[in-house]
Amino acid sequence: MKKTVLAFIGLFLCLAVFGQTLDDQYGKDVESIAAIIDAYYEVISGSSEDPWQFERDKFLHSANAVIIRLDDEGNAAFNSLEAEYIPMGLNPREDLYEIELKREVRHFGNIGQVWSAFEIRKDPEVPTNLRGLNSIQLHYEKGRWYIDSWTVQMESIDNLLVEEFLNGQ
Repeated sequence: MKKTVLAFIGLFLCLAVFGQTLDDQYGKDVESIAAIIDAYYEVISGSSEDPWQFERDKFLHSANAVIIRLDDEGNAAFNSLEAEYIPMGLNPREDLYEIELKREVRHFGNIGQVWSAFEIRKDPEVPTNLRGLNSIQLHYEKGRWYIDSWTVQMESIDNLLVEEFLNGQ
């Protein structure tokens, strides 16, 4: 009898944990623009011991989301979300923390635009000079927010875009 009760409790706990839908697990991440951007920074950041959160990251983005990386000359490299995952899955994770420095949000109807300056760190407590600026486009549909595209450009000696953004220029 005791084994039956323990088995039933174990089954119940497994169903409670593994039976959750993505909405149950990550629904709070997409309730607002602030929540979805905070969730992105949580997903990308972590120590080498932390597993990648591919499922959560995919939940934040629309089905055809695109990531655009601009080089110093402004040349664009376009990638799907899945293409971004390939190098991550093939290489061991390193300590990486994207620390948001400043955010500006514009929101009209079901469209959102976020400018977000960030700094990349190996240790979350130790500042670096490795900074960039994100331009994030979102839309609201079926009771939640989706990230549609993400354009990033890193700061360089010739392009102090983060400094300009932080100073409101």
